[in-house]
Amino acid sequence: MYDQQFFDWINSHHNEDPQALRLKYAGKTSDFDYAAAITQIECRRRFAGKLRSTLASFPHFFFPSLLAGEQSTGDMLAHYHADLSAEALTAVDLTAGLGIDCFALAAKGLKVTAVELDSRRAEALKYNADGMGMHIDVECDDCRNFIERQLTAGHHYDLAFIDPARRAGDGSRIYALADCRPDVLAMMPLLERFCTRLIIKASPMLDVAHTIASLPVRPQRLICLGSTSECKEIVAVIDFENETKETIISAVSIHNKGTASIYNFLRSEEAAQAMPAPGAPVKAGDYIYEPYPSLMKAGVFKLLARDYDLNIFTANTRLFYSETPKEFEGERYKVQAVYPYASRIIKRFKKEYGKINVAVRNFGMTADALRRKLGVDDGGSLRVYGLTDNRGERLLVVVAKA
Repeated sequence: MYDQQFFDWINSHHNEDPQALRLKYAGKTSDFDYAAAITQIECRRRFAGKLRSTLASFPHFFFPSLLAGEQSTGDMLAHYHADLSAEALTAVDLTAGLGIDCFALAAKGLKVTAVELDSRRAEALKYNADGMGMHIDVECDDCRNFIERQLTAGHHYDLAFIDPARRAGDGSRIYALADCRPDVLAMMPLLERFCTRLIIKASPMLDVAHTIASLPVRPQRLICLGSTSECKEIVAVIDFENETKETIISAVSIHNKGTASIYNFLRSEEAAQAMPAPGAPVKAGDYIYEPYPSLMKAGVFKLLARDYDLNIFTANTRLFYSETPKEFEGERYKVQAVYPYASRIIKRFKKEYGKINVAVRNFGMTADALRRKLGVDDGGSLRVYGLTDNRGERLLVVVAKA
C-alpha cells in the first residue's frame, strides 16, 4: 500500500507536531501522500499505548484514519476477546474496523474472516494482515448482506463477533442495544442460523439488566470489561446451542501487565444477599476500598462486602472500609483524617490541604462543586472523599493510596 519512502518520512518526522506538519506541507506534492503520512504520526502518538504490541509487531502498520484508531479495540482487550473463542476453529468479525480482534483470533490459530463496510478500512486491514504474516479473508460488505450470502451458500461459523455503533449519527451516546446499528436484536434470527457462538461488544453506557432483558436469546455471560481505571465495554456471550437459566455477570479488569481481575456473580445472588449491618464509624487508620470501574458497572455491592468482609457506608455511597487491610478488586486507601462537613472545617481546609484530589460519593454535590467550596486545587498524593456515612452524616475523608 505504501512504500519504504513513505515510512522513512514518517520515522524522520515522528517527533514533530502533526498540526504544524499539516500547515507546513499543505498544498505540497510528493511521490507519496503527505496527509496520510501525517495521520500515521498522529495515530502512533495517540494509540501507542493501546496498540503497543500491534505496532511493535509490524512497524509499517497503516491507519486509514484517526477515527479508525479511536474506534479500534486495544491489544489487551483483543487478547481477552480471543480467549472467549473456546473450541472455535472458524471465526468472523462482522464489524472488523481496524482488525485488532481479527489479528488476536488469527494468532490463536483460528481461520478468520473480517467483514468491513468501509472500503478504506477494509483495504488497510488486508494490507496490515499481510504485513503481519496473517491469512485473514477480508470482505468489504454490509454485515447483514454478508450473513445472508453465507447462509445461502450453506456456510456456518463457530464464532462471530459484532460491535454495533456506540454513538448515534449525530455523535450522541447510545443507551440501549435496540438503538445501535447494526440492529443486533433484529438480526438475531439470522445470527442464530449463521454461527454457534455470538459475541456482542457494546457500549459501556448500556444498562446491564436492560441489556440482558432485551436480548431475545439469553446470554451465558454478560461481561463488564475494562482496565483498572475505566470500563471499556459490555460484552454479551451467546451460545446458541446451549440454553442457560441465568446469565453469569463477570466484572473483568485488565491490569497494565495483561493480567486480569475477574469477579463472577448472579444477579439473583446479589438480590438475595442481606445488606451488611452498619459498622463502627470510619476513623483515621482505617482502609477505604473503591471497586474497579467494571465492578461498579456490573452492579454488585452486597456480595463484595460479604466476600471481602468489609463494612459499607451506605448502599448508595458504593465504597467499603475496614479496620485492617484486605485484598480487594479495586483501589485501596488508608484514611489520614475524618472531618464532619461543617463550615468551621471548610474555612480551614484549604490552609491544610491546598492541593488535593477531590471525589464525591452520595454527597449531594459534584466533585467540582466540592472543590470550589473547599477552595482547593486538584493534584498531589492525597484524595478527599466527600461521602455520606451509615449514620446519614456528610463527611470529608482524607486518604492516601495504600
